[in-house]
Amino acid sequence: MIAGKRYTMTMQRMTSIIVLLALAGFAVALPSASVPRKSPEFTINEPSGRTTLLSSFKGKVVVIEFLFIKSAHCMRVAQTINKLQKELGPRGFQAIAVAFPAPGSDADGPLVGYMVDSFKLTYPAGYTNSENVDKYLGRQKNDVLNIPQVVVIDRAGMIRAQSGGRPGNPKLEDEDSLRILLDGLLKERPLVR
Repeated sequence: MIAGKRYTMTMQRMTSIIVLLALAGFAVALPSASVPRKSPEFTINEPSGRTTLLSSFKGKVVVIEFLFIKSAHCMRVAQTINKLQKELGPRGFQAIAVAFPAPGSDADGPLVGYMVDSFKLTYPAGYTNSENVDKYLGRQKNDVLNIPQVVVIDRAGMIRAQSGGRPGNPKLEDEDSLRILLDGLLKERPLVR
């Protein structure tokens, strides 16, 4: 009888530990920044040496792709966003690409102009450092960094969708899903403040 109680208590403890570990893992996997939220200011450093503030696009529906230049996946997403820019730009859509260095690599700033020319991007592209990206995304030290990071901002300057965390939001990288989201946001009018 005593052995049975010990076994039951041991199993209960193990179950409790497993549940706690699962909850801790789930908490770390969630993006640290909630959506919707006000978009913070962000400075885009262009290859020409010019800087552009994100707030200069207020009144437009904006998609920012934070990317690694040497990532084939990021470049495919950039081409998808380029297609949407050509299609939806006249309706008030604005795409922006922001390159930043992959962990352990050099800055991608000098390669941004090459990326724009190679992929014939029709929208602004710039660069920054990892710390600025983390700050903008609200990413904590232990958060998973999925690349690319895609952020969708409405006409009123509110972040309405953001990839990130585990497993990320692959719908923001899918042309049809992103088009549907953008179309809905382009039909909205900003609140008058």
